Amino acid sequence: MKLISWNVNGIRAVDRKGELDLLIKRENPEILMMQETKAHPDQLSKHLVNHSKYIQFYHSAEKKGYSGTSIWVDRKFEEKCIFSSGMPGFKDIEGRISRLDLENLTYLNIYFPNGGKSDEAWRGKLVFYEKFLKYINKLRKSGRTVIWAGDVNCAHEEIDLARPKSNMKSIGFLPEERGWVSKVIKNNWVDVFRTLYPEKIMYSWWHLVSKSRERNVGWRIDYFFVDKIFLEKVEDIFYLNDQMGSDHCPVKLKIKK
Repeated sequence: MKLISWNVNGIRAVDRKGELDLLIKRENPEILMMQETKAHPDQLSKHLVNHSKYIQFYHSAEKKGYSGTSIWVDRKFEEKCIFSSGMPGFKDIEGRISRLDLENLTYLNIYFPNGGKSDEAWRGKLVFYEKFLKYINKLRKSGRTVIWAGDVNCAHEEIDLARPKSNMKSIGFLPEERGWVSKVIKNNWVDVFRTLYPEKIMYSWWHLVSKSRERNVGWRIDYFFVDKIFLEKVEDIFYLNDQMGSDHCPVKLKIKK
């Protein structure tokens, strides 16, 4: 079973470049979760809403050209798929949370707030973090096995960004954000990559304007998390650094069937 999460930074743009098709042909994922789709379905070309291989679910922001998430699932699972969006106690007008229930498994595709636009946005990010942790803990308590992925907009430890010392006061690496990720882990949610590869340096986002990707001056802010008891079913995880088309690279999770 192959899952891919990718902040595409505009699904129409990544499609026009041919990079989305390239990823699908190379990797052939059963489940593809995308963040920052930045489009409503009525703005998309036919194969982006009626693909021959995938059922496609979109949760778009109310504001066109902004945020949004999407889950594509292999049509062999069509009869078992239940899609939904949002979470209790949070008005998801920005299309940040898409959910797929497939038998006893729940897949959550999340585009976490950046929090850097204003003090209000920063406070909103922290509220979102706390609401989300309560949500996944409640799902687990109800008996669901949860896999969640996406752009968390936080590098957890110094190993997760190229220049930690100069970013100690930067959004995405502040103590409150990093502390929340630590809290998630204490709640028995596993950062799959860092657990399997504790010393490996890998990034998932690069600043485009400064051409930092060419120099690999990046941040690891895109993740797959699983329940601690589910980790034994994980086969491997990869950051697909060679995949172009966005300022983020995809993350691939392989789980045992």
